[in-house]
Amino acid sequence: MIIKILKIAYLTFLFLSLSLKASAPDTKQLTIISTESIEPYRNLIHAIGWVETMHDTLAYNPVEQAVGYFQIRPIRVKDYNRRTGSHYKLKDMYNYEISEKIFLYYAEQIGPYDPGKIARNWNGSGVRTYYYWNRVKKYL
Repeated sequence: MIIKILKIAYLTFLFLSLSLKASAPDTKQLTIISTESIEPYRNLIHAIGWVETMHDTLAYNPVEQAVGYFQIRPIRVKDYNRRTGSHYKLKDMYNYEISEKIFLYYAEQIGPYDPGKIARNWNGSGVRTYYYWNRVKKYL
């Protein structure tokens, strides 16, 4: 008898749950969820920009012929063009977007997890790059 009652209760529950319609509430609103983009090099770019030029996109160092925010030298432009098939000229390095693109190309060769190595490689080679890295670290 108890089994029959349980079967009837189960079938009643099943029938009622299937006959109810599930629907979303009728609202006239739109929800846009935005997330911040991941920019693993943003802080390093800021720090290097401060050390190199105090964020001056029009900076020029006549001794090294270094140009723009990142103080890109002719040899770096030549190397980047050779590696990527681009045809940039030194004067293009005054354009922040182009010079950032070149910086990020070299930073990506190392990856975002070693900002010290990125900064030292960006600066050149040798012992003096550790001095440079210590200056950059102050702005991170």
